[in-house]
Amino acid sequence: MLCQSSGACQGLWERRSHLNKLEKGQVITDLKEKFSRARSVVLTDYKGMTVAELTDLRRMLNSASIEYSVVKNTLAKIASHDTSLSVAQDAFKGPVGIAIGYDDPVLAVKKVLDFVKKNEKLQVKGAVVEGQLYASKDLKAIAELPTREVLLSMLAGAFQAPLSKLAGALSATVSSFAYAMESLKSKKNN
Repeated sequence: MLCQSSGACQGLWERRSHLNKLEKGQVITDLKEKFSRARSVVLTDYKGMTVAELTDLRRMLNSASIEYSVVKNTLAKIASHDTSLSVAQDAFKGPVGIAIGYDDPVLAVKKVLDFVKKNEKLQVKGAVVEGQLYASKDLKAIAELPTREVLLSMLAGAFQAPLSKLAGALSATVSSFAYAMESLKSKKNN
């Protein structure tokens, strides 16, 4: 027999409970670290999705360096304290899956909404982008924003345009000065 006395069984359950507390503590620590580094977190309701559909979602997001995982609400609430995700504590109700983006704050929103177009079972509850909580209805406007790389190239182009014009003007001034000098020289020789 596995448990001959009630004392032996009780000890086994106490160890199991203690291990669960350690595991929960580790999950909270890991989530807190992820939430602290996150530029955006999209909260979803995955109810009704099959394992294959969730796997497709994870693959698509992983290819863009976005993590997707299902979390226990109580652990996520605890982990969100003192992070940018603390504004979304009320959203941790029912089945919650989170997509965490670390680089481009808009990319996670775009990718999740792209998946929703293909599979309407996935419902977006909201998102936290750069510490600001957005409702699901506001996310389409965020998804339409250009990516970080595009914005940086637009900024670089905006800086470069005046410099190009200045360089062109200086070049024109130098060449007209050189032309005037050449013309003056040829008049003196005649």
